[in-house]
Amino acid sequence: MGNKKNVILAGGLVGLLAVLLVHFGNPANMGFCIACFIRDMAGGLGLHRAGIVQYIRPEIIGMGLGAWLMAMGGGDFRVRGGSSPFTRFILGFFVMIGALVFLGCPLRMVLRLAGGDLTAILGLVGFVAGILLGIVFLNKGFTLKRTYSLNKAEGYLFPAMQIAFFILLVAAPAFVFFSESGPGAMRAPVALALIAGLLVGVAGQRTRMCTVGGIRDLIMFKDAHLISGFLAIFAVALLGNLITGNFNLGFEGQPVAHNDGLWNFLGMTLAGLGSVLLGGCPLRQVILSAEGNIDSVITFLGLLVGAAFAHNFGLASSTAGASANGKAAVIIGLIVVAAIGFMNMDRSADVTMKGDVKLGA
Repeated sequence: MGNKKNVILAGGLVGLLAVLLVHFGNPANMGFCIACFIRDMAGGLGLHRAGIVQYIRPEIIGMGLGAWLMAMGGGDFRVRGGSSPFTRFILGFFVMIGALVFLGCPLRMVLRLAGGDLTAILGLVGFVAGILLGIVFLNKGFTLKRTYSLNKAEGYLFPAMQIAFFILLVAAPAFVFFSESGPGAMRAPVALALIAGLLVGVAGQRTRMCTVGGIRDLIMFKDAHLISGFLAIFAVALLGNLITGNFNLGFEGQPVAHNDGLWNFLGMTLAGLGSVLLGGCPLRQVILSAEGNIDSVITFLGLLVGAAFAHNFGLASSTAGASANGKAAVIIGLIVVAAIGFMNMDRSADVTMKGDVKLGA
């Protein structure tokens, strides 16, 4: 699927596109944020009514369609599913809760660091801690069981959904919401955002880019193949931020971030642990969905519903810090996700890694 050089080039492309998207209108340190953009899409569709984060993000649409086109052209489009779908929905739900308490997905965590946001350091530490805990479950035989081949038509529904989202974005009917202030109102031009998403979808599909996979493989196998891409994202985004004047080193006054260190740590611990058990970070789940993995589509829906739930029930953090409801949700999430890890350990199984996932997950 691509050598280390291609992964580095793909990471550099993502870093460059992230800087350009911010320069042309996206929120600072948010050229790409899968969790934030899915949250905005949930708001745009009216699944939550937080007025400052409502917009059907073209970046997500482009990623899904770009990855789908590459999978079709490269023979990687294989429709399969049936690997503990509801468990995956729950895991996706809690990954989103953790990300919105931190205020960003793993990709935005890297971009925040590249923008000088030192509040993201504890998020990174928590993310690694969550992955380490997930590796413990993997080593003890965690599996969500095998997948099964499905009707090929099933695999076309995810890209069709992205096309439907794009039609809603462009047509802008009355039941679609657009933020007039806040992060949801800060957006690059639709054409640029869509093209950037397409390019990231192509790069992600060809290189299997994944933050969780990169750290997991480095720890388990001493393999720096995948993590090299995210080091490239950081390096290019850092350079781009320095050139464009968007680098602001410090803990205070960081854009769409808070300085509540414990909950930055625990939020990303939850996101890291859930993502390991899912077999990939939110970015990877979008790519897998486009390749015909219906279990990842279910995870995507879990992320979407988790985002709606987070804003309808006051779980998402603000720049003032984590809410009481959000803190409780993270603790509950850690308990639930750890319980899922424990209950799905197959001690008798011959556990082997297969690409991004365990036993066909």
